[in-house]
Amino acid sequence: MCDQTDLARWAKSGLNRRQFSAMGVAAGIAACAPAEEAQGETSGLAESDVTFPTEDGTMDAFFVHPASGSAPGVILWPDIAGLRPAKKAMARRLADSGYAVLVVNPYYRDTPAPQFEDFADFAGSGGFQKVGPWRGKLDHEAITRDAQAIVAWLDAQDAVDSDKGIGAQGYCMTGSFAIRCVTADPERVKAAGSFHGGGLVTEEPTSPHKLLTPSAHYLIAIAQNDDAKAPEDKTVLRETAEEKGVPAEIEVYAGDHGWCVLDSPSYKQAEADRAWERLLATYSDAL
Repeated sequence: MCDQTDLARWAKSGLNRRQFSAMGVAAGIAACAPAEEAQGETSGLAESDVTFPTEDGTMDAFFVHPASGSAPGVILWPDIAGLRPAKKAMARRLADSGYAVLVVNPYYRDTPAPQFEDFADFAGSGGFQKVGPWRGKLDHEAITRDAQAIVAWLDAQDAVDSDKGIGAQGYCMTGSFAIRCVTADPERVKAAGSFHGGGLVTEEPTSPHKLLTPSAHYLIAIAQNDDAKAPEDKTVLRETAEEKGVPAEIEVYAGDHGWCVLDSPSYKQAEADRAWERLLATYSDAL
């Protein structure tokens, strides 16, 4: 999971905030946007900021989908820096591939999105200290309640094909959230993607690796430096999936923590694109 060590490593790169931001938001978002939108033409997508009730309050989110017809729903959990333009760009790219994508605000119990303009803002304004109390509320039970409310909201939308399964994907701290979504509603959530996810193998009874189920497909993309810190985790994940007969693709990628996120200084486009293609393949098979 992203931590203070990552911020220290990025700081040593000598990037100032403007360079840090531009590297991800300008280059990365441009690379990730649908071709039509990048050219300033109609993208064929519809999008809106939305809110809906949960057991714990009112969740805010960003919803983007093909402008006509219905499509399989996808829950996109943002990383530690929250719902922001980089995550909206990633959602638009996925919607352009034929999905109805909801980017949720995991911190809605405390503050509406955006909490940070970009990852540079998070890194430069004491992000870890700010989100600490918010993250502390996101235990297994809270994520389960949220996931159930999110699925119910998606299934009520005309843009969502409720005859198709729902996908869930998460980054950094929310890689585990995607897996928990399957447990929250196994009849509806049929695929989960974790990208440089943290806390996937723990001793807790609700550890994500213990929640893997044959009813869903899983894509677990591990950062190379996360693997170096906990090399046994991938083995535990693979052995658990094999023992349970779970369809799971578990791989260490040639990118450091954050390599899939557009405004991260670790963003590595070639490996991010490879992980993205595997995500699309997983959704194609499962949804």
